[in-house]
Amino acid sequence: MIAIIDYGAGNIFSVKNALDHLGVESKLTDKKEDLIAADEIILPGVGAFPWAMNMLKNSGLVDTIKEQAKVKPFLGICLGMQLLFEKSFEFEECDGLGLIMGRVDKITDPGLVIPHMGWNKLEYNKEVPIFKGLGNDEYVYFVHSYKAFCESEDNLYAYSEYGSKVPAVVGDNGFVYGCQFHPEKSGETGLKILRNFAELV
Repeated sequence: MIAIIDYGAGNIFSVKNALDHLGVESKLTDKKEDLIAADEIILPGVGAFPWAMNMLKNSGLVDTIKEQAKVKPFLGICLGMQLLFEKSFEFEECDGLGLIMGRVDKITDPGLVIPHMGWNKLEYNKEVPIFKGLGNDEYVYFVHSYKAFCESEDNLYAYSEYGSKVPAVVGDNGFVYGCQFHPEKSGETGLKILRNFAELV
């Protein structure tokens, strides 16, 4: 069973609907015991980083998330991916979960439309299990104004070009993965990624 963390950060139902479509058992939850009992965990999210971290802190789930991400597959999606990093500078400096070394900051490349919204090609930087079965011409759907800056290239699994490199898939070289794009809105490519994640256990 995949636990989808429900902390009031939107897009949780689209993630659950995608998993339901794949026949993957999942549960929306804000309970520590469900995260501990789950085989895998997904942290979704849309909105602002400081608000989301505050919601997670208020939910009392931060320590449980950090503990469980060390022992079972964990996937952050969109804002959920950004929360994996050490800190963000969205509106104010704000500490994140610190599961991946690096920061989140505004996209500042000149001449770009912000937010970055639309389909972009995945460029692989590293071979990891959630890319199983994907080809070299895969496009995924983004909606964001801020992007991650990985401290180490080793944590960058895939990127897309939007003015410069936009980290698209990141990880901690362990159980943690993050997708800046929305796999649940990225057609067959996104569904393959979600299925691959579900099959990690």
